[in-house]
Amino acid sequence: MKMNRRLILWSGLAIALASCSTSNSGSTSAGGDTANAIPIGIGVAQTSNVALLGQEQVAGARIAEKYFNDKGGINGTPIKLVFQDTAGDEAGAINAFQTLITQNKVVGIVGPTLSQQAFGASPIADRAKVPVIGPSNTAKGIPQIGEFVSRVSAPVSVVAPNSVAAALKLNPNIKKVAVFFAQNDAFSKSETEIFQQTVKDRKLDLVTIQKFQTTDTDFQTQATAALNLKPDLVIISGLAADGGNLVRQLRELGYQGLIIGGNGLNTSNIFPVCKQLCDGLLIAQAYNPEQPGEVNKAFREAYVAQYKKQPPQFSAQAFAGVQVFVEALQALDKPTKVAQQPLPDLRVALNQQLLKGKYNTPLGEISFTPAGEINQKEFYVAQIKMNPDGGDGKFTFLK
Repeated sequence: MKMNRRLILWSGLAIALASCSTSNSGSTSAGGDTANAIPIGIGVAQTSNVALLGQEQVAGARIAEKYFNDKGGINGTPIKLVFQDTAGDEAGAINAFQTLITQNKVVGIVGPTLSQQAFGASPIADRAKVPVIGPSNTAKGIPQIGEFVSRVSAPVSVVAPNSVAAALKLNPNIKKVAVFFAQNDAFSKSETEIFQQTVKDRKLDLVTIQKFQTTDTDFQTQATAALNLKPDLVIISGLAADGGNLVRQLRELGYQGLIIGGNGLNTSNIFPVCKQLCDGLLIAQAYNPEQPGEVNKAFREAYVAQYKKQPPQFSAQAFAGVQVFVEALQALDKPTKVAQQPLPDLRVALNQQLLKGKYNTPLGEISFTPAGEINQKEFYVAQIKMNPDGGDGKFTFLK
């Protein structure tokens, strides 16, 4: 009777693996029985104003899929990434997660793109006991959503202060600071709190706090109000589209001082938004393309070969999220093939296993606390350097 139950459970999992959505999934790169590939969900923003970030995550995840399948996948069984578009709001993330969990039958999910979305969608995965790895969810409280929620994106409290320190190193005479943040975005609200506290801790004068929406395109009123106070430093917490437009309008109004962009502006997709006026923007980083290590070297080379530029942080973090799932699955597969384990049991075991491991990723060596918070040692600050024509640029890492 026990053997019959096992056969039934295995048959159900095999059917689930074979029936994963093909229209939303990436290609499987390894040979073998691709119908029985292990499905990993990628729930990130492929449309909306958040797509400037989500597109980079898709790129990183696809490179990871090919890289690990070329190396044999899960001890000979390939992985198959199943993509669902979270768009730019909580409803989109909730729908994507529900589809990945109930229809695509994924073993775990890398996503969503925004912290705001994570607070809406990740509790659904937690209640279903499906492990979630946040690739770019840096707001306070993400791992505390539940025991099945972790992240490969270092919290903003660790990363953001580094850019303020870099600004003061570039200009020790900074006294007055103006802060802008998107009030309708959970991450931006969390990040600005850290920035504001850092300004106070540094004994700087916070002369104004200006609010906006991630959907805004006109910032003349807020920018003019701030510039009338003659700040030496401007700090912006928002997303690429709105943040890039704000940078552009500040420069067009004559502001010549340093500008710090938060993690939402941490993408080369901002270049077409503010063009030449992006030049000089400071952004703290959790990833450096020159980070030594075999995996990062392979990731960087694959990214450059495909996109003709250095990989950005969001792509590296998405790669790392997939890598954590793959290596945890490989460890689980050694005593008992994962394809032979009932899906609910596999999801629980996968969550337990991923929290135990150490992973040499493009981000460097990472691990997790028992609560799912990332342990990461290395952080950086980059300054955008635009080409003279403003058509393209690069992130130059500061010493």
